Amino acid sequence: MKRRKIIIIICIIIAVAAAYGYLSRKRPAPPAQHGVPVLAGKAVQKTMPVIIEAIGTVEAYNSVTVYARIVGQLLRIHFKEGQDVKKGQPLFTIDPAPFQEKLRMSEAKLAQDMAQLKYNEDEAKRYAFLLEKGAVATSDYENKQTLALTQQATVRASKADVDNARLNLEYCYIRSPLDGRTGAHLVKEGAMIKDNDTKLVVVNQISPVNVKFSVPEKQLPEIRRYMVSDTLKVRVSTQGMQAPTEGRLTFVDNAVDAATGMILLKAEFRNSDKLLWPGQFVNVVLNLKEEQDAVVVPAKAVQIGQKGHFVFVVRPDKKAELRSITVSRTIGEETVVSKGINTGETVVTDGHLKLRDGFPVEIRESLTPGGAGASTKPAGAGEQKKGSPGNKQ
Repeated sequence: MKRRKIIIIICIIIAVAAAYGYLSRKRPAPPAQHGVPVLAGKAVQKTMPVIIEAIGTVEAYNSVTVYARIVGQLLRIHFKEGQDVKKGQPLFTIDPAPFQEKLRMSEAKLAQDMAQLKYNEDEAKRYAFLLEKGAVATSDYENKQTLALTQQATVRASKADVDNARLNLEYCYIRSPLDGRTGAHLVKEGAMIKDNDTKLVVVNQISPVNVKFSVPEKQLPEIRRYMVSDTLKVRVSTQGMQAPTEGRLTFVDNAVDAATGMILLKAEFRNSDKLLWPGQFVNVVLNLKEEQDAVVVPAKAVQIGQKGHFVFVVRPDKKAELRSITVSRTIGEETVVSKGINTGETVVTDGHLKLRDGFPVEIRESLTPGGAGASTKPAGAGEQKKGSPGNKQ
């Protein structure tokens, strides 16, 4: 019995020692907390344009639909479809034979009337001499004078017929009214042409060229204010164009469209390389002024929430701070911020989905697997202004 008690005591001692050793064992330190991987950029200070963006349509500087001014058969076409032509260059020839004959008849009639006029004028002079001698009556003299005056009017009418016949003959040769590019042939050789009714071709002047676009009426006062002091520049671009083409604003319509609340504007472009084509849709950027010392962040950094625009700012302690901002405008890949961001602050440009206010962050150069590690120099929104706070790292 005594032996059993000793065994039990020994077992209890062993159990207590084992429990004490287990409880006194040192627990491992908690794993280190890693930051959310993000990409980041800098808020910088730079000069940014104040612009108005719109969609525009290219239209010909001048566009003329060519008609015939006489009736006749189209004898020849002197140009190819889509050909560049100069002002005065022959385009069409209408059969001139009937008009040449009409001119000859008019000239013959004029010669006949002029011969009759000479005779009547000689008779009037002769009767004037006889009247002085008392050999003829006054009524006979006046009759001869009247015949001479009547024949003078007949000669003037015949001269007008000759001029008209020459003009109609000249209308047989249709020439380009301006420097431009021809469209498709609207008639074929041999067709009968009706004056002022049959369209022959459309000639468009495309160098220079106009671009028309519309902007909301609320922007009109600002446009007019800057037009007074300077000629406003306009840049247009299309898909596939290597660089925007620059022109100048030349026209502001005299009324706002009551149905849409928009006002029509036009800009003129030299278009010497003929990149802009009538009827083409283009992206239009109207440059009003240059804003100095604007605070700019990468456009990817700006997010939109229920309370408006916001960004995640990386604090010096490597934690994210959700910051509400006021966006002035976005130009390309840059956003101008009027309130909420200071120059030189670091903002998150990618990785927002896993972020919350106060979360630690780890700035990297790439978020793709196998990409580069952490970056100590976040990318900026653009070239920083020399001497600005944004130059400080």
